[in-house]
Amino acid sequence: MATTIAVDELNHKVLDEQITRLRTNTPEKGMLSEVEVIDLCKKAKEILGKESNVHEVRCPVTICGDIHGQFYDLIELFRIGGQCPDTNYLFMGDYVDRGYYSLETVTLLVALKVRYPTRVTILRGNHESRQVTQVYGFYDECLRKFGTAAVWLTFMDLFDYLPMTALVENKIFCMHGGLSPSLETLDHARAVDRFQEVPHEGPMCDLVWSDPDERGGWGISARGAGYTFGADITEQFTRANGLR
Repeated sequence: MATTIAVDELNHKVLDEQITRLRTNTPEKGMLSEVEVIDLCKKAKEILGKESNVHEVRCPVTICGDIHGQFYDLIELFRIGGQCPDTNYLFMGDYVDRGYYSLETVTLLVALKVRYPTRVTILRGNHESRQVTQVYGFYDECLRKFGTAAVWLTFMDLFDYLPMTALVENKIFCMHGGLSPSLETLDHARAVDRFQEVPHEGPMCDLVWSDPDERGGWGISARGAGYTFGADITEQFTRANGLR
């Protein structure tokens, strides 16, 4: 028992040092080494692999949308909303691409998840995928900053483990995108095999690509993936599942 406690304390000390380095230095100076990032992702996979597709979250919690590599915005978010573990956070995907500091942004969030697994929830967005990150910047950023694709490949493997949705206090259903005509109940969402690249169609695709729309019913999304859905669809789903 004493040995286990000592190992946990050592792991926490290392994580605290890494989180401090990421938070307090400029992105160029604070980034972890390739070995550290790969080890961190390995630890995160062990935690995320045990979480449900519908990850249960308790209040109080601060819910956050897209970050897209805006590292300084993430730091400001923590300054305003409170630091972990003082504040519980639910991040709903799209940590990478578009911004200049996707690598630092997603690494900090993963480090916080590993350090405070019950206080930080990270879901999958449509940009947490191999195809999208090769087009919108994350792949190129990893190649530029590390010289190889090893870190990018490590994160792609990790992203396959991210939960698709969260359920806050059994009442508020959260996901990056929207609802799916293939998912009528929460149990249907729980049954989805998420440990894969986001497919081009189907419920997993819809959860990260679908969008709410002013028009009623289901519609074809102009984005080429997922669906649009009206308020009537939302009301039908929430009523059927006892949600708000």
